[in-house]
Amino acid sequence: MDVITELIEFISKYYSYYINGTLATLQISFFGVVFGTILGIILSLLRMSKTKIINIISTAYIELVRGTPLILQVYLVYYGLPMVLPMPDSRMFLGTFAVVLNSSAYIAEIIRAGIQSIDGGQMEAARSLGMGYGVSMQFIIIPQALKNILPALGNEFVTLVKESAIISVIAIPDLMYNADTLRGITYKPFTPLIIAGIIYFTITFTLSKILGAIEGRLSASDTSSES
Repeated sequence: MDVITELIEFISKYYSYYINGTLATLQISFFGVVFGTILGIILSLLRMSKTKIINIISTAYIELVRGTPLILQVYLVYYGLPMVLPMPDSRMFLGTFAVVLNSSAYIAEIIRAGIQSIDGGQMEAARSLGMGYGVSMQFIIIPQALKNILPALGNEFVTLVKESAIISVIAIPDLMYNADTLRGITYKPFTPLIIAGIIYFTITFTLSKILGAIEGRLSASDTSSES
């Protein structure tokens, strides 16, 4: 009971740190998935391109990003990218940009698998109706693929919420950074981290349940349409 009382008192005193940190974490994760999906679609199409050089470049990017840790990518983007490109001098922007680059590589592979799962007859039917390759992909193939891979994209969002804690290394005031700040302010090594862990769990658990409900509805709609 004393532990619960201590947690409640701690939260009531420092709740603003957790609110602001949680909002920053959700913001970074949201933009990471949204823009990561857009870039991932482009990368997946490039990887499936019949032009060899385009295929090699996109494949190399995906494998390089997937084969190196996110913390390394965050450092390279934060310290290296502004030296070669005109980038905004904003920790939040650069940290989110690094997350987008990382997420896009994983999402590209998810989307590629989704596109390849669509029956080849769909493309042939679209082309027989006079649609070009780009139009067929945009209106026929990709929408079906996105529906099939929605659970995987949702899992990527949940994973990103947890992995985004890494960007605290460049002093972005996300949930993990603010929890670590409170450890220094209060000289309490565990209480700030326990509360942060509870918040992370609450976010990911809630997202998982929402995604599960959406997946259930999609499955039900597919079953009803087939019948």
